[in-house]
Amino acid sequence: RLGEGARARDFRFRIDSKVSVEVGLAPFLQVKMGFFLSRPMDENMKKQQEFMLMNSRLQLERQILMQNQMRERQMAMQIAWSREFFKYFGTFFSIAVLGCTAGAVKKKKPGLFIPIIPLSFIFVYQYDMGYGTLLQRMKGEAEKIIEMESTLLEPPHGVPTFESIEKARRAQSKFFIEK
Repeated sequence: RLGEGARARDFRFRIDSKVSVEVGLAPFLQVKMGFFLSRPMDENMKKQQEFMLMNSRLQLERQILMQNQMRERQMAMQIAWSREFFKYFGTFFSIAVLGCTAGAVKKKKPGLFIPIIPLSFIFVYQYDMGYGTLLQRMKGEAEKIIEMESTLLEPPHGVPTFESIEKARRAQSKFFIEK
């Protein structure tokens, strides 16, 4: 039992290569444990650290694989959407070309062919997106930008840091208590 005026902060525990317990009020009371207990603790700590490192690497690998699968699925959906849109737009384009051609021949006005020009650009773009090499060309251009013009990819104010995120969180938090 401690005497009057003793507080919890007077106790100090320290774990080093030798484990020792010191009581702030009674320096004469000092318990030291020798090598027979510290070696197994060091070995267990090393095993625990190796396990945690392996576990974090495994978790990171899983996250990378999951993100890649999600990206692949999104790309597949985009390509499928482009192909489906191409089918519908191809039908519209065919009807528009036939209608404009019939109107131009019947009324003898070549100006009715003008809407076919912009519609054909859209038609070719949709074909290239769904069945052509547009995605490969876009990927090549993206790789070139990453390699040669990486400064364009930097976010404003740089990459967020823990300090900047914590500062913003503190500014927004109503329950934050400053210590």
